[in-house]
Amino acid sequence: MKNPYVPLPVTIDEVFIENEARDIKTFRLTFDRDEDRAGFSYLPGQFAELSLFGAGESPIGIASSPTEEGFLLFSVKRTGVVTGELHACAAGRKMGVRGPLGHPFPWERMEGKNLLIVSGGFAFTTLRSSITYMLDPANRGRFGKITAVYGAREPGELLYKKSIAEWVARPDIDFISTIDRQKDGWEGRVGLVPNVVKDLAPSAENTLAIVCGPPIMIRFTIPVLLELGFAKEAIILSLENRMKCGIGKCGRCNVGPVYVCKDGPVFTWAQLEKLPAEYY
Repeated sequence: MKNPYVPLPVTIDEVFIENEARDIKTFRLTFDRDEDRAGFSYLPGQFAELSLFGAGESPIGIASSPTEEGFLLFSVKRTGVVTGELHACAAGRKMGVRGPLGHPFPWERMEGKNLLIVSGGFAFTTLRSSITYMLDPANRGRFGKITAVYGAREPGELLYKKSIAEWVARPDIDFISTIDRQKDGWEGRVGLVPNVVKDLAPSAENTLAIVCGPPIMIRFTIPVLLELGFAKEAIILSLENRMKCGIGKCGRCNVGPVYVCKDGPVFTWAQLEKLPAEYY
């Protein structure tokens, strides 16, 4: 059994700038050892700790899908010492990955269901993983209709633009991008994510809603989903923004008696409703 405190050695293979502000970059990492690559088994919804030797580590959702073999993707916003150091790294830099950590989305429960994916801003990382996973030819038949609503303040802040263009062109997913306010040249939806979901009014019948976004988006999306008829157990949320050490030792991710890193980060609204609203 591997030591959960020891990161696996990886190398930065490529770095992609994701947004106009240039404060979000996606890092493509490859394992230095074949046995680590073979043993790193994960599902969308999980996260990992990225380690920079001498700087520290930071918990980040896994943006790649397990159907994308041979590498891992992590999209990192520059916010502090570790992420700032990582943003200064170029291809070829050695670093570490500790994980995978946390519980994934409930994929067995999601089989045979329609899926409504709701996300905003930087939190789209694990949902990028989820959509890629579901649209893989080996998996697409396991799920019903897929609808995704993804919003950002402005077009330049939308992540994964190449992937989004491919999804919009596909007939087997209904992908809607929205921005908060109209910008010159933007031809897509305009409006806050909860308002767009309300306007679309997706059917709650045989549908699970997967929500991951900023706390303010979550706060206003839940009432919309309940109004549309989604059961509390059918609303699934990720609290990955609460992650700290990842293994329940530091006690900084807890919401009431729950350790988000060990018991989550995936919860239903029925579970979260019983806890203190600290995740807002």
